[in-house]
Amino acid sequence: MLKTVTNLYRSRLCKSHENILKMSTKVASSNNSAIDKKFALPSRYGESKESVWTEYIQLAIDYKPLNLGQGFPDYPPPQYIMDALAKVSNQSDYMFHQYTRGFGHPRLVAAITKLYSKLLGRGINERTELITTIGAYEALHASIMGHTEAGDEVIIIEPFYDCYEPLVRYAGGIPRFIPLRLKEPSDGRLSTSADWALDKDELESLFNEKTKSIIINNPNNPLGKVFTEDELNHIADLCKKWNVLCISDEVYEWIVYKPNKHIRIATLPDMWERTITIGSAGKTFSVTGWKLGWAICPANLMKNLQTIHQTSIYTGVTPIQEACAVGFELEMERLGTDECFFVSLPKELEAKRDFMAKFLLDVGMKPIIPEGGYFMLADWTPLEGKIDLNSENDPEKDYRATKWMTKNIGLQGIPPSAFYGPDNKKLGENYIRYCFIKKDENLQKAAEILKKWRDS
Repeated sequence: MLKTVTNLYRSRLCKSHENILKMSTKVASSNNSAIDKKFALPSRYGESKESVWTEYIQLAIDYKPLNLGQGFPDYPPPQYIMDALAKVSNQSDYMFHQYTRGFGHPRLVAAITKLYSKLLGRGINERTELITTIGAYEALHASIMGHTEAGDEVIIIEPFYDCYEPLVRYAGGIPRFIPLRLKEPSDGRLSTSADWALDKDELESLFNEKTKSIIINNPNNPLGKVFTEDELNHIADLCKKWNVLCISDEVYEWIVYKPNKHIRIATLPDMWERTITIGSAGKTFSVTGWKLGWAICPANLMKNLQTIHQTSIYTGVTPIQEACAVGFELEMERLGTDECFFVSLPKELEAKRDFMAKFLLDVGMKPIIPEGGYFMLADWTPLEGKIDLNSENDPEKDYRATKWMTKNIGLQGIPPSAFYGPDNKKLGENYIRYCFIKKDENLQKAAEILKKWRDS
């Protein structure tokens, strides 16, 4: 009798605990739901998704392929720039290790002002017309956020560096996309980035009273296109006609292959007043990890960038800026000579570019020869039969192809559809972006990987 009562008590106790657990779970679930709902990403950020860089860096970590995807050198930068940072880091003077001027370290601002006053053909006021930033990325952020009202239309040329679109949307702007379109050569030669052009009528149709700005990337990433004077003049004429701001991302300005010439759109007639020119020490000195950029523009435009900067970043990294100032001072002494890094870098990269084009062509891909930058697009579809595109779930073919190649042959590239707006992603799906600012032995290794795959 006692045993029966005990068992009954235990049974009721278990059910009681079970009910309490269910109620606790229900309450917790309700609380989590309420928390998730209240603290969700603000709607102004839309449906933000993982960037191509976050996803592909993790792929590289997980599968350890030969990485020709990310745009950075796999060999040291110039010795003098490393020596400059080492010297600064060992300075006992407190000023090199504490906050510097918020809108730019004085020595660096003076150096950039001196150089770009010459390049832009006008005297630049270092206090009111130049700002240094945490990478060119922050310069883009401040330029877009500082000049975009809700409902403003911003023209973006495709393919584009992938942060342009979300930054415009976060600012409340409306991206209006226009692609560079390939005109296949009729003489049987390899395509170059010069064969990709804007349709002038299509571009003109995008400009209207709501257009606030246009973002150009010259030379273009990922295509390597260097815009001609005629193309830039057409853009400039439309900007002047409709009173539109030009945000000119020129981070690859020194990496231009002869006979092409980089033309700064701010130097065209009446364009200084409506142009923000953006540069990068990471690209200029091959130190992408230093995250140092700048923007140059008239004082009335710069005031808006300064407002964004001072309430988000406030100031840059003092020793990095000091070291880059030393680098600019040295390069200005030998500007235009063969000893100048700005001159020697494109010569060095041209040989790497040509080698990559050859080995991609040898395995059956169709490379697009870039006029500038250090990326190359290649049409991979002649080898589509050797790739299991059903092994990945991405909607875009280039994502599936690059992931399969990363995991199965040990070579990583980047899917160019990431550089297109939602309606034109198919224009990038047949290509892979490869980076050739890599050691010669690693480019040779890439060639061997592809050859082995082709022959398997």
